[in-house]
Amino acid sequence: MKGVVFTGNRQVELMDFPDPTPGPGEVVLKIKASGMCGSDLGVYRSPGGGPAKAAELGLGGSGEAVIAGHEPCGIVVARGPEVLEKAAPIGARVMVHHYDGCGTCAHCHQGWAQLCQNGITVYGITGHGAHAPYMKVPAHTLVTLPEPLSFAAGAAISCGTGTAYGAIRRMDMPGGTTMAVFGQGPVGLSATLLGKAMGTRIIAVDISDERLFLAQKFGADATINAGTHDPIDMLHQLTNGQGVDYAMECSGYAEARLNAIRSTRTWGTVCFVGEGNDVTIDVSRDMLRRQLTILGSWTFSTMGQADCAEFCVRHQVPVDKLFTHHYGIDEADDAYDLFDKQTTGKGVFLF
Repeated sequence: MKGVVFTGNRQVELMDFPDPTPGPGEVVLKIKASGMCGSDLGVYRSPGGGPAKAAELGLGGSGEAVIAGHEPCGIVVARGPEVLEKAAPIGARVMVHHYDGCGTCAHCHQGWAQLCQNGITVYGITGHGAHAPYMKVPAHTLVTLPEPLSFAAGAAISCGTGTAYGAIRRMDMPGGTTMAVFGQGPVGLSATLLGKAMGTRIIAVDISDERLFLAQKFGADATINAGTHDPIDMLHQLTNGQGVDYAMECSGYAEARLNAIRSTRTWGTVCFVGEGNDVTIDVSRDMLRRQLTILGSWTFSTMGQADCAEFCVRHQVPVDKLFTHHYGIDEADDAYDLFDKQTTGKGVFLF
């Protein structure tokens, strides 16, 4: 089969790989949808491609070419030994929690394999991902895709949308409050969709008018272009001088993180979701003397992924609207070239 590989310096290649065969405890999925995630861009842009990025992140890996794509959704087509039929019925519609750990530590038992202290696999970086017709994973990474959701929606929930949902749950945000979402990429747009479904007033912040237009379509009550306006001043104006109750920072940029902190009201909560880079704050002025709560949220557990999917069904969240572009894997070069400009919504490979 052919699989998409990030070879370095914004280059992708379709390479040949053997069709996967499940071993003990494993299943093979026929991939139906594989989402493009903002965190793919760090691997895509890396001079050394996937293996170099894995080493930079301290994830190890074999150093060999790895199929990209960590938002898998599809159907079970084969089971290996030791996998019970009821755990992975042939034909079952499933998402994948795209991490694996030792399976025995407390984090793994709680569905947080990405926090395993004994070494983790990240599918799409150190293990073969979903930008290919088939994917082999441990059966315990499977999460049921509810029947009302499309495979594309399941792919989004498998990382970007699930990440936004996990952050909102970490913030314990009640309805009727105001949240500023900094960065309207796939995660930020998901936060806009989910926040509106939870009864929150959403103010979207970005430097791309195209993405702010999407945020408005997805229900944002107001939008701010941080490239042409001071977001701190604008957010205070929109909240009668108080600042927002909650702020979620999805871009990973230092300036956006600082703006998120300084536009939040006293006793407010800020959640950092975007990966990479640093930020320097005045601890007394920015945090202590404003009784600010600052959180970090990294993706979600297997239970959190399932909960996000069920929430989207119950509240009829239009997750599919996140996808502005649909591709076949033979279009991967053009797909990532466009996605790298960070002006569009989400892209997805369909099979």
